[in-house]
Amino acid sequence: MRAFFIALLITIGIARAVGQGVPASAKASAPADMTGYWVAFVTEDWRFRMVTPRKGDYQAVPLTDQARKIADAWNPEADEAAGNQCKAYGAAAIMRVPARFHITWQDDNTLRVDSDAGMQTRLFHFNSQPSVPGERTWQGYSTAQWQGSALKIATTNMRSGYLRKNGVPYSENALVTEYFDVAPLPGGGQVLLITTVVDDPQYLRLPFIVSSQFKKEVDGSKWDPAPCTPK
Repeated sequence: MRAFFIALLITIGIARAVGQGVPASAKASAPADMTGYWVAFVTEDWRFRMVTPRKGDYQAVPLTDQARKIADAWNPEADEAAGNQCKAYGAAAIMRVPARFHITWQDDNTLRVDSDAGMQTRLFHFNSQPSVPGERTWQGYSTAQWQGSALKIATTNMRSGYLRKNGVPYSENALVTEYFDVAPLPGGGQVLLITTVVDDPQYLRLPFIVSSQFKKEVDGSKWDPAPCTPK
């Protein structure tokens, strides 16, 4: 009789779980498909993105006086000698690099973004608590959530890096908030729209906000991995 009641309780528990439903994974509940190969479609800030700006050219970035001094002292050779040639490829700036990006699901609750320029990897963690502070990395730790058809990402725990390749800095205290959205292109195809907001109480007087666009490619035939370069 005892065995019967135990079996009955187990059956009831399973029935309740099925009735309530198991929460869908981020992949299964995704309102938009962002996977595939994407290439940067540079329609603005050409001189800041397609070439390395001259030293001291930090137009439109609301830098503090301390940050201006750092930008004015930019030395790419010193960065490379110190092993910091990836400072312009960190989470606050990587999506501004004129590169190709490959977006895939690493698992059901982790979206992965790889760049060919700089060979960086970003991981967006869904259903995740903020990370326990550990070693800072160029890409930091990113949490993600769906907001309507858009994807919101918040990134912290980064190494200090550059907003622009000419030494315009962001600090390790920066918070990067991004919004990814996919839209159709006239005549066919898709475009990935990304809005990036960088909040940095140390080096920015105001949030630094930029928007970037990417066209979807048919396949990865143009994928061309290359290491970071300091300039």
